[in-house]
Amino acid sequence: MIAVIVIIGVLVLLGIVFAVLYNRLVGRRNQVDNAWSQIDVQLKRRYDLIPNLVEAVKDYMQYEQETLTKVTEARAAAINAGAAGPEAQAQAENMLTGALKSLFAVAENYPDLKANQNVMSLQEELTATENKIAFARQFYNDSVLTYNNATQMFPTNILAGMFNFTARQFFDAPEGETAVPKVDLR
Repeated sequence: MIAVIVIIGVLVLLGIVFAVLYNRLVGRRNQVDNAWSQIDVQLKRRYDLIPNLVEAVKDYMQYEQETLTKVTEARAAAINAGAAGPEAQAQAENMLTGALKSLFAVAENYPDLKANQNVMSLQEELTATENKIAFARQFYNDSVLTYNNATQMFPTNILAGMFNFTARQFFDAPEGETAVPKVDLR
């Protein structure tokens, strides 16, 4: 009789441990999904600002249509890459960032453009949005690290394998993008 009670007690304890570990994995997976959604929110804001910036500089930059076209095309590619996952999204976003840097560099050649309040305001908003995107990416990568550790460490790796909790990709910057950029908006 005592052996049956001990066995039942051990099974109940194992069931509780199983439930706690499983729920922790689900919570961490959901945190990664939430972090990815936060990146999407900031990217949407960025995508909404870009057409306004292009319109504001279009009149001044009549001879720089190629730069404006590249920004518009990079924006469209970044929007379309959203469903392809973090790696494809990161590549598209980096192309968009490069196109925006080119736009700002060309804008340096137009003194009237640099003095335009609309352009200055849009650049400030875009800079603030870029900072929010960087924070959201950092939070996402932190969440991915926590989740991936949980799916790869004992004993949760056993549950992760049983219930198909797969590792997630980090939102990495390409090798050339890790250098500190020099920005001069004077």
